[in-house]
Amino acid sequence: MTEGRRSGRMKRLAGRAEAIGEWIAQPRMRIPYYDLVGPEQLDLVHDMSMRILEEAGLAFYDDESLSILREHGAAVGDDSVVRFDRGLIEEYVSHAPAEFMHTARNPVKSIVIGGDHIAFAPAAGPPFVLDPVDGRRQATLDDLVNFIKLTMVSPYLHSQGTEIVVPNDVPFHERALDITYAHIKHGDMPIMGHYPIGLAAEDSLEMARILFGSAAMETTHVMHCTVNVSSPRRLDGRMLGTLKAYAGANQIVMMTPFILAGAMGPATILGTVAQANAEALAGIAFTQMVRKGAPSIFGPFLAVIDLQSGSPVFGAAESTLAQFVLAQLARRYRLPFRAAGTYVSSKIADSQAGYEGAMSMLPSMLCGPNYVLHAAGWLENGLTTGYAKFMLDCELLGVLQRLAAGIDWDEDEWAMDSILAVPPGGHHLGTEHTFSRFRTAFHRTPLFDAESFETWSLKGGLDATTRASGALAEAFGRYEPPPLDEAIDEELGDYMERRRGQIDPAAFQ
Repeated sequence: MTEGRRSGRMKRLAGRAEAIGEWIAQPRMRIPYYDLVGPEQLDLVHDMSMRILEEAGLAFYDDESLSILREHGAAVGDDSVVRFDRGLIEEYVSHAPAEFMHTARNPVKSIVIGGDHIAFAPAAGPPFVLDPVDGRRQATLDDLVNFIKLTMVSPYLHSQGTEIVVPNDVPFHERALDITYAHIKHGDMPIMGHYPIGLAAEDSLEMARILFGSAAMETTHVMHCTVNVSSPRRLDGRMLGTLKAYAGANQIVMMTPFILAGAMGPATILGTVAQANAEALAGIAFTQMVRKGAPSIFGPFLAVIDLQSGSPVFGAAESTLAQFVLAQLARRYRLPFRAAGTYVSSKIADSQAGYEGAMSMLPSMLCGPNYVLHAAGWLENGLTTGYAKFMLDCELLGVLQRLAAGIDWDEDEWAMDSILAVPPGGHHLGTEHTFSRFRTAFHRTPLFDAESFETWSLKGGLDATTRASGALAEAFGRYEPPPLDEAIDEELGDYMERRRGQIDPAAFQ
């Protein structure tokens, strides 16, 4: 297919999507973010991070990556440990853009990452699903498609993410094909590719080239990956393969040290923050060595462990404090910041999940986030995506996005005509001002019951999880399949069929 034909078809698809309905605008941070530490303390965290990079370094277990690092001035040891001069880190990190566009196949739904823009994506990576009928079970490709549909109908999610659940019924070495195709076929929002290994990343990128065109991929960012540092201070060949593939293709790399303080990091806030910062900066600097100007996100993932049981703990105060400092560091380096999602340790969508999710998400909103992964559905320390939890999390996201919008200072907001017209002891329920905005004045959360006890009882006395489960059918009913050009769909199918016969499963061991 020629680039001109492809471009014309993509424009027609965008026009058709606009005719269906106006896309909900991406939220922006209109309230002040919270700076926990002062400039001198932030300088100290930076200096400690630089000391880690200069004296201890990071291991890069990939020969090609070591060659690239050596060519750009890093000190590569015989043990594959790379040490970085702070000037080298600062120089290369400065090449990463402070703000960029993540383009969707429906351009109307493209998002900005950086500045005061915020984007939310659902959970990623859980191998299990919790559904209202069968309970906790292994997730399937059908579940992934279901969650893509739920993402599409939510006004509070702006990216489809990637493995909202792991499709265990698809062989591991073929998952990049089926996951990427599911997102392309059933959604038209920004997507992440499949990234656990460089070979899978290449398949996702090739399918993106079929959809968007190779020329467009050179100048636009249509795919997004997460590169996890195997903390402490190690990047393996699988993740480096993904990083090189995405950065080399001018696509988005989110550098994510995955640290459970007390295990993969020290049992202190400051030590864990310094380590996470060092690991993220080393990865972003390397990304810029692979391709100068490649879009990068500063995205440490931090939690603590219960030192008595060894289990991860989410919604902890220490994680929140660490995130505030990391957000300040991201602003210092002029990098987009990835913040915590609705992380919970709870196994079901109960009150514990509600408290933990709120304690994870509210601080994220106050630290100035740009991208929030795992914003909906996360349960059981990231092992399970729950259908009801997904629905309830979206309600919470709506509240938080209204909070981020801040106060509207339009003249009409003073409602002075109404205030002056209502007598002492009267009410505003019947005024023209109230009637004109009774549907839109305040943000509503339909799944959070606010009626009287008597009314709630007459309607069955349902708890929030039951209400959310009952709302699934209506949500699926609102889903409309986005149009996909038949020629592109056929080309994707041909590529997938060809690759299934070519992929060596042993390469994924």
